Amino acid sequence: MSRIGPTVIVRGEVTSTDDINIEGTIEGPIWCEGHAVTVATSARIEGDVVARDITVMGHINGTLLSTEVVDIRATAEVDGRIVSGKLILHEGGLFHGTVEPQQVEAALTVARHRRTHGS
Repeated sequence: MSRIGPTVIVRGEVTSTDDINIEGTIEGPIWCEGHAVTVATSARIEGDVVARDITVMGHINGTLLSTEVVDIRATAEVDGRIVSGKLILHEGGLFHGTVEPQQVEAALTVARHRRTHGS
């Protein structure tokens, strides 16, 4: 498992070919396709996240695109769009946005295209 510590600030795209635990700040998209992303309580993300599983305990502003599950824990705040076949929202967790469970494959295809060819 890879880790971005609480004192790290990343401006730009983060790509991981392994599960990743984020404790710091990321300003940009996170690509962890086929793996898990865990957003710790101390983490702040301004950007989209693409992964198999996304567990949020911190703050995210962006689109969460998961091929399996998005898990928003009690300490989390998510602003944006969730595209996932399964969503877990724990009591106390905050979510402001839309959920599109039926759009996973289409959204993943569009995200891959935009990543390869630009917006």
